Amino acid sequence: MDIETTLLRAFESGLNPHYLECSQIPAEVLGYGEISTVFGIEGIPDVACKRMPLFHDRFAAEQYFQQYQEYCGYLSEAGLHLPEDDTAIIEQPDRPVVFYIAQRQLPRERFGHYLIQQLDRDKIETLLERIVLEIGKVWTFNSASQPGLELALDGQLSNWAWLVDDDADSLYYVDTSTPLYRLKGVEQLDPELFLQSAPSFLRWIIRWLFLGDVLNRYYDPRQVYIDLAANLYKEQRPDLVGLCTDIINQHRPAGIESVTEKDVRKYYREDKLIWTLFLAFRRLDRWIKTRLLRQRYEFILPGKIKR
Repeated sequence: MDIETTLLRAFESGLNPHYLECSQIPAEVLGYGEISTVFGIEGIPDVACKRMPLFHDRFAAEQYFQQYQEYCGYLSEAGLHLPEDDTAIIEQPDRPVVFYIAQRQLPRERFGHYLIQQLDRDKIETLLERIVLEIGKVWTFNSASQPGLELALDGQLSNWAWLVDDDADSLYYVDTSTPLYRLKGVEQLDPELFLQSAPSFLRWIIRWLFLGDVLNRYYDPRQVYIDLAANLYKEQRPDLVGLCTDIINQHRPAGIESVTEKDVRKYYREDKLIWTLFLAFRRLDRWIKTRLLRQRYEFILPGKIKR
């Protein structure tokens, strides 16, 4: 897939991160991440563009591009299906260098967090089992590749799109933008990039208390499975948590402790508190920068999130 960089450059130049409706080129927000926003941009049909304004210079963005390519290659080698994609590095005077990842836009209603609201229970069970099996491919790949190579991933429901019911090969993993992998035990992604979206007054404590734990959880099979099950609380389907834990325990790798509903509830309460506070502090940081300091705030924040 080839993306039109001229239009992307024009979009970035005319983007108003605080007031999207005032941007020069209309765009629809398709999703939010901690360090990115996903857009559907007028003039680039059938493409989801993930914007990552993280980099101080082009060299850092090019390093990220190389890591992104390697990570996608490893995920594909592990057996995961990824959408067609392309990338672009956009530079603007006096602004961060922005890395864009463009993916073939998959139908919104076919993403996991929508499907669990629409499908009957039998098909939801099949979907959850498919996701658990796809996640398991990463641990199988790691077992065969260690100690030289270790992959991680975020298995939550919104990262999976199931295009055709009952077709295992139509389940796609879309969250490829954070290249989490280790070579000979060394994390390849610069963890400081995660702090770019954090309020400046909190970065030291996040770096000290949380950053290592946040990265490590994606390499821990049990934590990834618990996070998947806990995602059902956020998506207002707590009735499916027991079903999900049963599926996880049926397919978990050998040597991994079983997952209980109590584990999932505890994890969700802690995770909800952390991210609720983090988003509140990001909104405060945006207010300070835009209202008091009259500076541009590069990140786009979601509205009220129902958890």
